[in-house]
Amino acid sequence: MIKDIVFDFGGVLTTIDTGNALQKFRELGMQNPEEYINSYCQKGPFYELENGDITADEFCRKLGEICNREITFEEAREAWLGFLVEIHTNLLEYLQTLRGKYRLSVLSNTNPFIQSWALTPGFTPCGKSLADYFDMLFFSYRMNCSKPNSTIYRRMLEQGNMKAEETLFLDDGKKNIEAAAKEGIKTLLVANGEDWRAELEKKLAATS
Repeated sequence: MIKDIVFDFGGVLTTIDTGNALQKFRELGMQNPEEYINSYCQKGPFYELENGDITADEFCRKLGEICNREITFEEAREAWLGFLVEIHTNLLEYLQTLRGKYRLSVLSNTNPFIQSWALTPGFTPCGKSLADYFDMLFFSYRMNCSKPNSTIYRRMLEQGNMKAEETLFLDDGKKNIEAAAKEGIKTLLVANGEDWRAELEKKLAATS
């Protein structure tokens, strides 16, 4: 029986547009942002930031070296938020029907720039933050590891007092899903930006 449902953030609760983000970083002065950025796993200082190896200030400094100019926190945040082109408030509100029956969590490769917005009332038009919809939040930059590294799933299970066989994980990244499944976690692969409610209900019914 499923007791914990864990959701990825970008691509599951939001629609991701990597092309839009690439353009935002080009506007900051990056000549080749595609060498550092993709939809699921970053490289260089982008990876170091999401993995918790460097701080937001250190990221701004390294990004400034790439762009050959000073980059402010606000500029970097605006570029990072270019990934998120739609917040699915209908799916977030649906989660309220699941709370009480299941514990709900987020497991995301993310960073302080995105969360400096998502963890505020400005996240949704109704004035709720991401934290208002979930019981626990697991962020790569806080956990010092990133998906699909097996360590992040093990830490989540331990920190959340979860059992793998009682946990269902939704993600739009195939490698992330495969890595979670290797840890014994039940999984559901969804497409970026899709309405996954019907598929989730089927999965829950099949595992009850």
